Amino acid sequence: MDINTRISARHIDITGVVQGVGFRPFVYQLAHQHGLNGQVSNTGQGVRLLVEGPEEKIAAFSRDISEKSPPLSSITALQSRLSPVQGFDDFIICMSSGAGQRRALISADVSICTHCLAEMHDPGNRRFAYPFINCTHCGPRYTIIKDIPYDRAKTAMAGFSLCPDCQKEYDDPMDRRFHAQPNACPVCGPRVFLVDALKNCVSNDPGDALKKAALMLKKGHIVAVKGLGGFHLAVDASCHDAVTRLRTAKKRPDKPFALMARTLSDAARHVHISPEEETLLISRHRPIVLLRKRFFYRKKDSKSLTGTQALGKPDDQDFLSDAVAPGNPLLGIMLPYTPLHYLLLEQGPPVLVMTSGNPSGEPLSIDNDKAFAAFSHMADYFLFHNRDIYFRADDSILQVQEKSPRFFRRSRGYAPLPVFLKNSLPQVLACGGGLKSTVCLTREDKAFLSQHIGDLDNEKVFEFYRSTVDHLKKILDIRPGIIAHDLHSGYLSTTWALAQDDVTKVAVQHHHAHAVSCMAENHVVDPVIAITLDGTGLGTDGAIWGGEVLICTLTDFKRCAHLKYTPMPGGDAAVREPWRMAAAHLWQVWGDDFVDLDLPLIHRVGQDRLGFVATMMKRKINSPLTSSCGRLFDAVASLCGIRDTMTFEGQAAMDLQAVSQRNEQRAYAMDFKEIHDAEGNTLVEMDTRPAMMEMVEDVQKGRAPGDIGTRFHETIVRGFTRAALGVRDETGIDQVVLSGGVFNNGIILSGLLKRLEHHGLRVYTHTRVPAGDGGISLGQAVIAGCMSKPK
Repeated sequence: MDINTRISARHIDITGVVQGVGFRPFVYQLAHQHGLNGQVSNTGQGVRLLVEGPEEKIAAFSRDISEKSPPLSSITALQSRLSPVQGFDDFIICMSSGAGQRRALISADVSICTHCLAEMHDPGNRRFAYPFINCTHCGPRYTIIKDIPYDRAKTAMAGFSLCPDCQKEYDDPMDRRFHAQPNACPVCGPRVFLVDALKNCVSNDPGDALKKAALMLKKGHIVAVKGLGGFHLAVDASCHDAVTRLRTAKKRPDKPFALMARTLSDAARHVHISPEEETLLISRHRPIVLLRKRFFYRKKDSKSLTGTQALGKPDDQDFLSDAVAPGNPLLGIMLPYTPLHYLLLEQGPPVLVMTSGNPSGEPLSIDNDKAFAAFSHMADYFLFHNRDIYFRADDSILQVQEKSPRFFRRSRGYAPLPVFLKNSLPQVLACGGGLKSTVCLTREDKAFLSQHIGDLDNEKVFEFYRSTVDHLKKILDIRPGIIAHDLHSGYLSTTWALAQDDVTKVAVQHHHAHAVSCMAENHVVDPVIAITLDGTGLGTDGAIWGGEVLICTLTDFKRCAHLKYTPMPGGDAAVREPWRMAAAHLWQVWGDDFVDLDLPLIHRVGQDRLGFVATMMKRKINSPLTSSCGRLFDAVASLCGIRDTMTFEGQAAMDLQAVSQRNEQRAYAMDFKEIHDAEGNTLVEMDTRPAMMEMVEDVQKGRAPGDIGTRFHETIVRGFTRAALGVRDETGIDQVVLSGGVFNNGIILSGLLKRLEHHGLRVYTHTRVPAGDGGISLGQAVIAGCMSKPK
C-alpha cells in the first residue's frame, strides 16, 4: 500500500440474516479482494467488522457487502462509523461473541444447493451419496438451533466431532464450508439406518439402508422417514393398496395427502405447472404447492355424494392412486429438499406420498423412539437417522392465486424469518387463536411468526405451543411486556395468556386481528374497509362472526355489515356436520315446515333428525348464532348434495369450490337492510334467505351441484362488493383488505379482488402470512403494540 495513502478505520455492524449463511467468509474474501485489513466476527446482534484501509476502498467494500451478499443472507441494517486505526496487518475471522442483546436473525431451513447436489452425485467425491451433505448455502438451520450465536456447539451437531478433512474445510475461509455448522461427511457425520416394525435392524449401512427403504416403497410398504423438521409417512403414490392402507392406519379417510416428486418433469406428468408455480417448486424454500390435476376423478361413496367425473384418462404409466386426494381437483406437490429425499426418490418410486408423521391430532414426531412407538402399528419400516431434530417444522403449503404465491401454511423454509413492519413496536407476544395456531413476537420493526403449530385441542400440541414460545423468546432475545390474545376464553391460547404474570394483557377481536394482519404485511396504516370471511371468530356481542365488513385502524374497528345471523344447532357439531347448517338456513325461511320440503337432503338426513334440530333452534338450546361465511358454504354444500359430514376442517367448502366455475354472470338474490346492534349502532344485515329460496328451487329442478355452486360463489362476491361500496360511499375510504380463511378459495379471492378494483378501490391481500388463522397472531401483535404506544 502506498505510504502516502491515508489509512482510515471503520467499525461496521451488520444485522439481518447474516449467521449460518456464509457471511463471514464472504466478508473475508471481499476484504482481501479490496486489499483491506481488519477482522470480522459473529455477535448476538449479527456480524461486526473492524476494517482498515483507504477510505475509498472501504466505501467500495461496503457497497459490495450490500450488493453481493450470499444468497441466503438478508441485510436489514448496515451501520458504519469511524474508529481509531489499530494497525492490522491482515484480515482475520474472529471467534463469535454472544455479549450484549441478541438480535441476529435466524435463517430458515433451506433445500440442498446445486453445488452440494453435484458433489453428492459425483462418485469421485468423498461425500458421494451422503444423505447429510450441506454447506453454508444450504441445509438445516432453525430445526437444529438451540441458541445463538449460531455456532456448532449450540446446534444438534454438537455431538458429532469433525474429522480432519471436515475440520480443514470448516477452518478455511476460502472454502464453501467455512463455519458451516452442520458440516459433516460419512466419516464423522450423522448416519441413516433401517429397522422394521419390530425394531429389528434391517441395515446399519447408510447406502444399503436407503436402497432397501426405496425397495420396500416399490413393493408397496409404508416407510416412516425421518427428515429435516420431523417424520413423514411415505408410500408409493401409484400403489393404491398402500395409499388406502395408510389412510386407514392414519384414520384419515378424505384429507388429501402431500406428494413429493423426484423431478419437476415427474410432477408435470400429473399436474399443470405455471411459470409462477415452477418458481415456487424449485425455490430454496421447497414448499408444498397446490397444483391443478391433469386427471380429475370423483368417485361416489358414502362420504362424497357426487357422481363419478373424469377429465381425461391417464396412461398406465401416469397413474396415481385416486386415494391420494379423493374428489379434489388439486394435488399438493413438493420437490425433494434434503439429500436424503433425493437419494430415496432416485432409487424408489418417482412420486411418493409424504404425509406428516404425526399421530392424529398430535404434533409432528421428531424423536426416533417416540416415532417408533407412534407408528409401529402402521409403518412397516423406519428410515431413521441419528441427528436430532431440535425443533419440529411441518412443510409449508402455498398456492399461486392471481399470479401471487399465497400461504395456506407458513412453516418450514420460512419460519422464523420476520415480516418487516412499517413502524417499530414494543416487544409483544401474540398468542394466536385455537386452530392452525402460530405465535408472533415483535421487536422494533420486525414481527417473528412461529412455524405452524396446529390445533390447540390436544395436550401434546399445547406442549409444543408452550415450548415454541420459550424457544423463540430465547433465540430472538425478546422479553415481551405485552401479551395479546383472542377474545374467546375457550381457546387454550387465551387461557395460557391470561395465566401469565407481570405482563400487560390485551384482548383482540378475531376479525380485527385478521384485518390488521393484512394491513401490517402490506404496510397500510390508514383506515381500511376490511372484508373478513372465515368459519369461526368470537364477536364482541357474544355471537360467532365470520361474514364481516369492518372499518379498521391499527387500534380499533367498527362493524359496518355482516351476514344475517343463523343458528348453529349443536354448536361444534354443526361445524362437523354441514347438514345441520343447511337445516338452519332452511328453518330460517320455512320454519318447522322445512322438514316437509321435497329435497334430497330431507330424505338423506331424515325428518326425525331434522325435526329434532328444529326444536333445538326454536328453543335456543345449544344453537349459538353465527354470521359465518364458512358455515354458509357448508350449508350450500349439503343442500346441493355434495357433503353432509366432514372429516377435516373446510372439506365441504373445498368440495363446493371443486365443482364450481369462475366468471359466472348470474347470482342469487340477497337482501340488504339496516339494523341496530345492542349498542344502538346502525349496520347493514346481508340476508341470504332469498338466495336460499332460489337455491332450493334449483335443487328441486335437478340443477347440477356445480351450477348451483357457481352461482353461490358469484352471490358472495357481489354481496360483499355491494357492502364494501356502501361503506366507501359513506366514509370516503377507498382501500380494502381481504382476510380470513374463506380467501383460500381462489374463486372468492379473484372475484372480489377484480370486482373491487373495477370500482376504483385499492385492494390489499395476503402474500406473506396465511389469510386464515395461521396469520392472526401477526394482527394481534400489531394491534396490541400500537395500543400500547403513547397517544
